[in-house]
Amino acid sequence: QVQLVESGGGLVQPGGSLRLSCAASGRTLRTYAVAWFRQAPGKEREFVAAISWSGAGTAYADSVEGRFTISRDNSKNMVYLRMNSLKPEDTAVYYCAAGVRIVTTTPGYNYWGQGTQVTVSS
Repeated sequence: QVQLVESGGGLVQPGGSLRLSCAASGRTLRTYAVAWFRQAPGKEREFVAAISWSGAGTAYADSVEGRFTISRDNSKNMVYLRMNSLKPEDTAVYYCAAGVRIVTTTPGYNYWGQGTQVTVSS
């Protein structure tokens, strides 16, 4: 079992930045691919970014490519999502998830955190 806890969300103005963190406990995270998904009110959960177990491979949704960066520190059992140039449409609850490999759909991940709210508003 892997327990995931997200942190770092909050209220930020358009154009601002945030860094989300995903902390793992239980089993080590280093053998899992990890992804970030988000869910806005009334919408389905959508893929944001993912990183392979080694960090060598990454994937991004078109909507965040060039603005968001996913990274990991396996020595600390942590995964991060750096979000720059934030837009109001980035407002959502952000979830981290762990799975066997990088996929862009929710069934591909076995373990999920509880989420952290990100609100982009002036």
